[in-house]
This record gives sequence, C-alpha cells and structure tokens, in this order.
Amino acid sequence: MKTAKLILDGKEYELPIVVGSEGEVGIDIRGLRSATRAVTLDSGFANSGSCSSEITFIDGEKGILRYRGYPIEQIAENATFTEVAYLLIYGSRPGADELAEFNRKLTYHSLIHEDMKNFFSGFPATAHPMAILSAMVASLSSYYPRSAIDNNELNIIRLLSKARTIAAFSYKKSIGQPFMYPSNELSYTENFLHMMFSVPAEPYRISPVMERALNLLLILHADHEQNCSTSTVRMVGSSEANIFASISAGINALWGPLHGGANQKVIEMLTRIRDDGGNYEKYVDLAKDKDSDFRLMGFGHRVYKNFDPRAKILKAAADEVLEEMGKNDPLLDIAKNLERIALEDDYFVERRLYPNVDFYSGILYRAMGIPTNMFTVMFALGRLPGWIAHWREMRLDPDGRIYRPRQIYTGSTRRDW
Repeated sequence: MKTAKLILDGKEYELPIVVGSEGEVGIDIRGLRSATRAVTLDSGFANSGSCSSEITFIDGEKGILRYRGYPIEQIAENATFTEVAYLLIYGSRPGADELAEFNRKLTYHSLIHEDMKNFFSGFPATAHPMAILSAMVASLSSYYPRSAIDNNELNIIRLLSKARTIAAFSYKKSIGQPFMYPSNELSYTENFLHMMFSVPAEPYRISPVMERALNLLLILHADHEQNCSTSTVRMVGSSEANIFASISAGINALWGPLHGGANQKVIEMLTRIRDDGGNYEKYVDLAKDKDSDFRLMGFGHRVYKNFDPRAKILKAAADEVLEEMGKNDPLLDIAKNLERIALEDDYFVERRLYPNVDFYSGILYRAMGIPTNMFTVMFALGRLPGWIAHWREMRLDPDGRIYRPRQIYTGSTRRDW
C-alpha cells in the first residue's frame, strides 16, 4: 500500500493513500488525530473527502460528469427522469418491467394526505415556495414514521412522488389558485406540468416540447457529487434522522443564492441589462473592473475548470425549445452575446469563466412559464434522486458514523468571570 509521509514536531507519520476507481488520489487521515492530536484545517472542505461514494463522478478539469458510470451526454439524450432516479438510487438501469413498476408506484403515491392542505392555508400568500416545500417535506415524517429499512424504501417512493405535488401546490398557493390533483393517466413530468398550470374546467395542454425540456432539466440537476446541499443531507442523515428531515435540510441548503438560487440571479442580471437598454458590453466591462461590485452570474464553477457539460446540453436545448415554442426572448439574445464574449475575451478565457448550467436553466424555465421564485424549487425536484441516493448509500454503509468535523479554536484563552 502506498503511503504519504507527514513530519510533525520532528516525528514521522505514515498516512495511507486511497485511490478511487477513476484514479482519484486521497490521503487517509482518519487516524491522524489519535496519533498526533492534530487536525487538518480546510475551510469550506474544498480539499477534503467526506466520504467514498459510488454514485457520481466529476472531473472538473476535463468537463466530465457521469451518473453511476454513464456519461451525462448519453443520459440526457436517451433517458427519462424516472429512469435516472432509479439508476442513481439503486445503482443500475431498470429493466422494462422494473421501470414500469417504479412508475406505477410513483403514480400511486402522488397524492398527499388531505389534512396537509391545512398546512398550506397557514402560510401567508407571500411565502416563498422553497419555505413551503421544506416545511411540507419535513411534515411528511408525521404521516409516515420511519421504522425498518423496508419502510424506508417505501418512503423513498413517497418522497419522490409527493414532492412534485407539494411543489405544484406551493405555486398554486402563491398565486391564489385552487390546487389541482395529480392524474393517474400522466407521466411524472406531465403530472407536474398539469398540477402547475391547469385550472378547474380548463385542463392545461401539455406540449411534448415542454415535457422534453422539463425532463432534460430535471436529469441535468439530478446529482452533482458532494455539493453543499448533498453534504447537508448526508450530515443530517448521519445522526439517523429520518429521510424526510434529511431531505428538508437539503432543500434549505439549496435555497441559498450561492447554490440553488444561482439561476434566479442569472435572470435578475439579464433583466437588469435589458432594462438598462440591453448594453451588455457595458456590464462585461463592469465585470472586469476590479473596483466594481458587479458580477456576471452564471459564469464559472467551483468544480468545473472547463465548460460545464450540462451547460453544453442546455445551450442546444434552449435554442430548440424556444424555436419550437415560437418564443423570442430578448433575455436569451443578451445571454448569447454574453456567452460569445466570455468565450472569446482573454479575461474570461484565462480565468476559465465558462457559462455554467445556471446560465441556461433560468432561460428555459422562464420560456416554460415557470416564475422566477419557483426556479430553486425546480432545482430541488431535480436534485431529489441524488439526495435520496446519497442518504441511502450513507445509511447502508456498515462503516458509517455520525458527522463531527473538528475546528481550530481562535477565541480568548482562559479568563475568570
């Protein structure tokens, strides 16, 4: 076994080297504190592996994203969202019969308990849909208490199915419209569009273009390794908190503008440029000015130092969807010009500030008629299978333990009261 050598206070320590299936190298420091009383300091955990996982592989330098070994480009072209959910959670592609049964269960469990409608009425009309989604998902644990692992498997189905109903109901609540119940005749994504946009006596006509776009968006957001919200789900779940509480915590983590709220910030930025006469070059100059506080949202990524592969897929989809829907969105024109400059300008190229998935997802959601305050909810629906997969993987790990990071204390030394 290869080892790394650490010299501390003149003493030498051997630390095991761990190599992942894609050649990733990690230094195993699990025995460091017991041997040396020292800990590592890594603010934001940018260089720390919190776990080993079989779910998602990312190579940010090469722009690679794979779910369970399958390239995201192939998945986006060939799979449905429910197929991807099954793959992420259970580790393999479902056969035809397995997928049919999985979809049947999702359909069967799409209704929420009628009593839960009283919770919706308790929120003010101004409540953000993410606040409602988080609270309602946590409240599911009151109706479906966790017990054996078999019940957890059923709770996974319940959560996947009911989350879209809760999300659609939270939107209806925000605009003062009556709730629309799910239909057993519709697919997972069709059902969500139906509950979002249908009104009594006027069913929403579900466009195949819209369904394809939604399917693609959910797939591209389905998992992204140990990000802020996924790590939150794992951390909360490590205490043996039930799946509903753990996912609710992930929803709250996703809510932040530096994480799931980024695509909303992109739309707000594009709107600001449009309202200022559409002079995108002015804002590019502002972004390059070190004395300006303006930031180009949707460019660059903490992990990807190349073109975000999800952005490449959405870039092609955005053109196709808007063309088929007959929509000419001035914000998309501004976005394309910003993208062109960013890919040609030495300032952005040298800093590897390529457009990321948030840059295009907001444009697509906007074209589909989904309001800006629902963007993060859409992200949560897409990320749900990944969160569940990581929660399940952690709970089934025989070596799993409660998360308990250390710290370097920098406060006052002992003093008398």
